[in-house]
Amino acid sequence: MEFWLPILWFGVIGFGVLMYVLLDGFVLGLGILAPFAEDGGQLDHMMNTAAPIWDGNETWLVLGGAGLLAAFPRAYAVVLSALYLPVLLMLIALVFRGVAFEFRFKARRGKPFWGAAFALGSMFTAFAQGVILGALVEGMPLQEGRYIGGAFAWFSPFSMLTGVAVVFGYALLGSTWLILKTGGRMQQIARTLTRPLVLVVAAFMGLVSAWLPFLDSRIMARWFEDGNFWWLSPVPLLALANVFWLWRATMREGRDATPFLLTLSFFVLGFAGLVLGIWPNIVPPDLSIWEAASPPSSQGFVLVGLVVLLPMILGYTAWSYHVFRGKIEADAGYH
Repeated sequence: MEFWLPILWFGVIGFGVLMYVLLDGFVLGLGILAPFAEDGGQLDHMMNTAAPIWDGNETWLVLGGAGLLAAFPRAYAVVLSALYLPVLLMLIALVFRGVAFEFRFKARRGKPFWGAAFALGSMFTAFAQGVILGALVEGMPLQEGRYIGGAFAWFSPFSMLTGVAVVFGYALLGSTWLILKTGGRMQQIARTLTRPLVLVVAAFMGLVSAWLPFLDSRIMARWFEDGNFWWLSPVPLLALANVFWLWRATMREGRDATPFLLTLSFFVLGFAGLVLGIWPNIVPPDLSIWEAASPPSSQGFVLVGLVVLLPMILGYTAWSYHVFRGKIEADAGYH
């Protein structure tokens, strides 16, 4: 169990983070795309597509953070010590985004202000998450498993690049979600935005991939060690094919779900490539999941609660998306 429990918890935390990115990513994307709404009514329409289901998305972020603390306390200490400022920015922006989302529907004279707040909160949240991702991929300055860097060691050209890349990635999720959930003029705008976003996101993915071999974390090197590339190669090949299919799907009318599903699969492939690159480390360059793990008794104790809670979270998430399936009309209301 001492060997397998950290692997299980690594999978659980990874699954929680991936679910958050996929489910809250398109809501953040709606905020990023808010400036492209032609008027307040159109922004209402955009926000109403996510209004019934957005509240539960942060559950996955909590699961990932709580799981990291319980199962890998050393990694939690390193990440929070190194990334305190971008994590704080992300949390403040998430609160700001949430307040703006609710207040805008209730406001009478301050709707433009809360609309702008929703957009800014979403953009800063996405950028902060991208910076956190870039800093982790770039690697933490560690000595015997302890963080030895300063408060701004996360700040680098690479982390700024990944911050901007995530903003555009979430915008793509948001635009394809609008293709799925709306019709008429709103859907036309979403399709118009999606086409250049596909190219921009693909370009960022290529730029980030080209940068990886020059990082000290040696993530790209793992792809070529001991012949690993031959059995890992399907991931980048599928990602390239995914971009091609997504571009074609944006040209076709009538298959409104396809662009969103292909965007989700693109994010899944990117996440898979990241996990394969850092494995078996949980904090690059060299803090492994076994070195960072809490005692097996602690991991086993928390696992009991996970066995109860995870099916419940999956159940109510699936149920809520099922109940609110289908198109959202422009005159739909949220109270």
